[in-house]
Amino acid sequence: MGSLIGHVLPGMAFFILGLWHLFNHVKLHSLHPNSYTSSPWFPVTKPRYLELYLIMLGSSISISMELFIGPEKHHPFDVDGTIPSNHLRNFEHSFISMSFFVYATFALLLDKIGAKAKCGLTHLLGAIAFGQQLLMFHLHSTDHKGLEGQYHLLLQLVVSISLVTTLMGIGFPRSFLVSFVRSLSILFQGVWFMVMGFMLWTPRLIPKGCSLYNDDGHKIVRCASEEALHRAKSLVNIQFSWLVNGITIFAITLYLALVEKYSKNVKYSSLAKELEEMPEDSSDIETEKKNNLSDSKCTLVRGESLKRVCPF
Repeated sequence: MGSLIGHVLPGMAFFILGLWHLFNHVKLHSLHPNSYTSSPWFPVTKPRYLELYLIMLGSSISISMELFIGPEKHHPFDVDGTIPSNHLRNFEHSFISMSFFVYATFALLLDKIGAKAKCGLTHLLGAIAFGQQLLMFHLHSTDHKGLEGQYHLLLQLVVSISLVTTLMGIGFPRSFLVSFVRSLSILFQGVWFMVMGFMLWTPRLIPKGCSLYNDDGHKIVRCASEEALHRAKSLVNIQFSWLVNGITIFAITLYLALVEKYSKNVKYSSLAKELEEMPEDSSDIETEKKNNLSDSKCTLVRGESLKRVCPF
């Protein structure tokens, strides 16, 4: 992080992950509304653990960039073995990536051994990763009063939502809305990271009265006056509000489109027709016929089980 690429690439990763989760949660809930259970990650056909492998790979690349590739000496330590002040943020960023690496690694192991509490524990691991991310951005060694600090302040709000909804997933595994909001917050994190990258490290996008300066090897934005800083922060708040509205419209539109597509897989048929197709030697079915054949308004919904639905 601390550069255009350092924000855009992680942002793309969070955006793709959030979109992947959003799509799968809506699809799963549309196909199985009565038996839906939240999943902290989603397997694919080949390889099953592709999502977790990609998280581990992305986290490893991020750690390497922060600690070994990015620094001029290709290591983050000073000549006496201490951590120099200008590398503190590199360590902070690397610990965030390390938390997600730990999450993905143990999520994979829990699934491989088939642990009974794997779903709850995986949610807990995810919550720890988001908690670490929130802590590091809250206690970030960069200036909290400047323009970058305003971006980080709003980012903490989104990360807090990811943390809370991940913890709620432990106690409410069958809540679709909890999973929906968590996926949307991860997607939002990705979008906001990319916005930060472009707005803070593209000179022509920096607000009037503010400029890029070199601060001990890191480029930061500083404003010439309090008025310019206040205006720049207000523009950040406006950007955030635009994105809230835009992502909300996108999420609900996606939900409606996927529900329309996948809910068609639920088949409807009349109760009388279904009962006629059942074996005649069942006393339970005979009783069911007597009780329900007279009700022409009732239908059967084929999902994971046969259920009677009446419009009253």
